[in-house]
Amino acid sequence: MNLLEFDLLILAVAIIAGLLGSLLGLGGGIIVIPVLTLVFKIDIHYAIGASVVSIIATSSGAAAAYVRERMTNLRVAMWLELGTVSGALTGAYLVGVLSARWLYVIFGLILAYSALMMLRKRRDRTQESNAAKATPWVDYLRLHSSYYDDAQGQEITYRVRNAGLGLGLMYIAGVVSGLLGIGSGALKVPAMDLGMRLPIKVSTATSNFMIGVTAAASATVYFMRGDINPLIAAPVATGVLVGALLGSRLLGRLQSSTIRVFFVIVLLWVSLQMLWKGMGI
Repeated sequence: MNLLEFDLLILAVAIIAGLLGSLLGLGGGIIVIPVLTLVFKIDIHYAIGASVVSIIATSSGAAAAYVRERMTNLRVAMWLELGTVSGALTGAYLVGVLSARWLYVIFGLILAYSALMMLRKRRDRTQESNAAKATPWVDYLRLHSSYYDDAQGQEITYRVRNAGLGLGLMYIAGVVSGLLGIGSGALKVPAMDLGMRLPIKVSTATSNFMIGVTAAASATVYFMRGDINPLIAAPVATGVLVGALLGSRLLGRLQSSTIRVFFVIVLLWVSLQMLWKGMGI
């Protein structure tokens, strides 16, 4: 396989990853990293470096559309970024300490846990969110909002809960992002959906907005360490950006239950693949 064929194949995979990542709020890296390491046999550190670059592209491509459609909760995003950016810097430092095998295992376990949590809470939490008693911090920060759901044809108003819990979970998500280069949407979406009681579409859109900021915080550390290879990162970032733009057009038209099922399936599949790799199966 020559270099052009190699780059075209990576580009095609990245487009699919960007599409799914945009729809699910995962950032694309959660699919790109397993494919680069398991199929193309690329060192996981270079795969993570390329994913970090692609995450920034994904966020730039999808976030603008979601903000325009009012699905992104900007106040929630800014509050939670305090935790994710701090965690991302911590994780980017730790990646130089841990071996590749442990990165695979940690990646797999985190994804499996996220998938199981989402599977247990498959029903939409919108009505519960509306009826829930808000905490003082949430009221003070004015985190409650609404958006228009094309699939339901109506305005959805929701109330946010557990601002402090969300901030703590986002620090953990940021560590995972810096450590694994996956945007940590696999943790951000469940944290906002289950912990803060945001509707799944709002969780997805807000996650897309946040992942670019989180990735940018750790990208400098990867670049200085030499883990970003332009020949890999360029086609990955381009493909993910194209896929993210396509995904941003589809999210509003899909049912929330469909998005949740897709999310769980993708997480479980990738989790198994990475655990097998990490344990040498």
